Amino acid sequence: MSENVWQDTPLLKVENLKMYFPLSKGLMHKQYGVVKAVDDVSFEIQKGKTLGIVGESGCGKTTTGKCILRIHDATEGKIYFKGEDILKMSEKQFSAHRRDIQMIFQDPYGSLDPRQTAFSIIEEVYVADGKPHKKKEIKEKLEELFTTVELSPELGCRYPHEMSGGQRQRLGIARALACNPDLIVCDEPVSSLDVSIQAQIINLFKKLQKKRKLTYVFVAHDLAVVRKISDIIAVMYLGRVMEMMDAAELYIHPLHPYTKSLLSAIPIVDYNAERQRKRIILQGEVPSPIHAPSGCLFHPRCQYATEKCSKIIPGLKDVGGGHYLACFNIVQD
Repeated sequence: MSENVWQDTPLLKVENLKMYFPLSKGLMHKQYGVVKAVDDVSFEIQKGKTLGIVGESGCGKTTTGKCILRIHDATEGKIYFKGEDILKMSEKQFSAHRRDIQMIFQDPYGSLDPRQTAFSIIEEVYVADGKPHKKKEIKEKLEELFTTVELSPELGCRYPHEMSGGQRQRLGIARALACNPDLIVCDEPVSSLDVSIQAQIINLFKKLQKKRKLTYVFVAHDLAVVRKISDIIAVMYLGRVMEMMDAAELYIHPLHPYTKSLLSAIPIVDYNAERQRKRIILQGEVPSPIHAPSGCLFHPRCQYATEKCSKIIPGLKDVGGGHYLACFNIVQD
């Protein structure tokens, strides 16, 4: 599809995405069930915007990101990138988009080759486009990328273990930028960093987005972090989207009981405000995805659940103003 045709459509559109992992046992690997890691997830992102995906560990947010990059072969659904369904493409056809969709990983040390210097890690990505590059051009490009992610070019000769956590994550960002991508999936990129460094990295993401018109899928479990960078936030629970809305709306007018409980757990610096606010403590534990409850997945822990909730899965519906909710019982505070 030509550039000017897809510009009026979302850069990324996900429709009814499902990722089921089979469960097997015995020498014959007999299948006895499936884990629904991602179950009927849909969303879209305009170019230059950020979708934040939040939820507890195991809710399927990282798996969703890996399906977008085709690290996992989705069980069902559609993923449109620049107007084309990449799930229908052969590996050879999708290779043309490999450099357009990049990922930044949660653990920067684990995603970097410890045997390579910082410069060689980025150079390897930069020259992988198959085009001829002069040594001087490569050196200038590497120094430019380091400066862009606020790293001193003098660190180029260091190995990952000789760098701090924040420096390694900046190196991971530089590696993604070396491909000049349109879309970057950020898999909890600041969760392993100190709070002060987290703020620096978030600000860097925002600067890069403004300068390069980047589009992010920002995966995190910390709503306070997601709030600083996202335009739209999707709240996931056991593989399904419970609520999705404008980022500002999430903190002002949340409707789903699960979203409200997550928001009530965000630490507040103001002592008086912290004492006055109502904490929502959920009962029980997150169910095993192997034995997920019937109906609404959240109903065993929801104080508003009815018999209908235990039997029927609520669909994600627009309740007004682009605010999407998967709940039968809208309770206003």
